[in-house]
Amino acid sequence: MNGFAERLPPHVYFLISAVFHYLGPSFAVLLFAHLSPEGVAWLRIAAAAALFALWRSPLRTLGEATSRSRRLILLLGLILAAMNICFYLAIARLPLATVAGIEFAATIAVALFGLRNLRNLTALAFAVAGVFLLIGFTAAGDPLGLIFAFANAVLFALYIIVGHALAEEGGASGVMRLAAAMTVAFILASPFGIGDVATVLAHPLLILAGIGVGLSSSVIPYICDQLAMARLPRASFALMLSLLPAIAAVTGAVVLRQIPGPADLLGILLVVLGVGLHQPAERLPQ
Repeated sequence: MNGFAERLPPHVYFLISAVFHYLGPSFAVLLFAHLSPEGVAWLRIAAAAALFALWRSPLRTLGEATSRSRRLILLLGLILAAMNICFYLAIARLPLATVAGIEFAATIAVALFGLRNLRNLTALAFAVAGVFLLIGFTAAGDPLGLIFAFANAVLFALYIIVGHALAEEGGASGVMRLAAAMTVAFILASPFGIGDVATVLAHPLLILAGIGVGLSSSVIPYICDQLAMARLPRASFALMLSLLPAIAAVTGAVVLRQIPGPADLLGILLVVLGVGLHQPAERLPQ
């Protein structure tokens, strides 16, 4: 299995992660009629933590980790808890594509670090222009929603940096440490979402929905992120994240009927052009 995983290009893992990154939240929006955004975030984290615990041994991983890895696991757990809560508070108030565009904005600095040739800077310019076309015509909404969206964006940039550090020792070990970080996130997020536990227990279908959201939003994309981060330079991974607003726009149109307009479609095209033009660092002339 590990040999097969290593033979797949890292871009495949990124695309799988990108699709599930917003497919799960699209369905999670439908849970807002029954749960608060904090409750939906907690249900997602709790379901993901439970699935990881059945597959891995997160507490043993945390106990056997080096002091550096343990600090990274705890930090990533804190980031995941805060990021998920801010994300759901944002998409409860703003269109999914808008939140995705703002989410990318904070990763621009991450992408710039390491993109040192004209081709990659041009690629970044295309991607940024596309993202801001996606944002610009829909972002003038709820001010509190924008605050949560920008907070989520900063946390997402931190997730890239810390997640990439965890992935440096290899994909498989990175997944094990990710499982431990999700357990930490569950503990930290519980005080904010625990008030919805009674509602969840009274509706078994919500539990099943939460398991589905946790699997599609946290387990599959975060594992794929670790496998991609282990083989992609951090700047390349960050630039590829510009695909997320485009994927969010398509997902929002299909699942939530949030139909993109001409400017959104142009933005998607520019993002795709930027990512296609980008040249990963390992292929740059020495």
